[in-house]
Amino acid sequence: MAPMALDQTPNGSNGHTTGSSKLSREPLKNSGSIDHLEYVDVTPVIGREYTTAKIKSMLDADNSDEQLRDLAITICERGVVFFRTPQDDLSVDEQKHVTDLLGKLTGRPEENGLHVHPLYNDPNNLPMGDGTTDPNIYVINSEAQKKLYKTMKGRPAAATEPKDLGREWHSDSTWTAMLAISSVSLREV
Repeated sequence: MAPMALDQTPNGSNGHTTGSSKLSREPLKNSGSIDHLEYVDVTPVIGREYTTAKIKSMLDADNSDEQLRDLAITICERGVVFFRTPQDDLSVDEQKHVTDLLGKLTGRPEENGLHVHPLYNDPNNLPMGDGTTDPNIYVINSEAQKKLYKTMKGRPAAATEPKDLGREWHSDSTWTAMLAISSVSLREV
């Protein structure tokens, strides 16, 4: 579903909400501004792949905010969105800008900026392809993941650890007070 807020005021005798939770605002509605883009729904329920769309074109459009807001709503409705066409024309600053806008345009509180998972806010983070580092960018790298996994010896799943840890990356921050609406991942091959 598109972003929404629930009124979860405790109303049960044990402090838990009862079945009467109500929306404090209605879910956001898609305006149709990106309906012209070619896409394939990956499954009937989850995932959408935009086959030819360029994020840079969305940023440069006259109705850029409307398109990015609709993209954010689509991400919420479909769970994940992929862009098949390489997005290598996006600078790091543009990637961060798009990610930030996806939250802002859908009602994320102003004080919540770009999210960095605490595990990845690491001074040993690998540099990006151009040799620079950025506190808002985590470089996904199988060698770095192997080093991280080695620090967790004795964990129950050690014997079944994936061999290509770079392919196993995901972000799980469901414990945070304000969930991130999006994560941008560009893959260098």
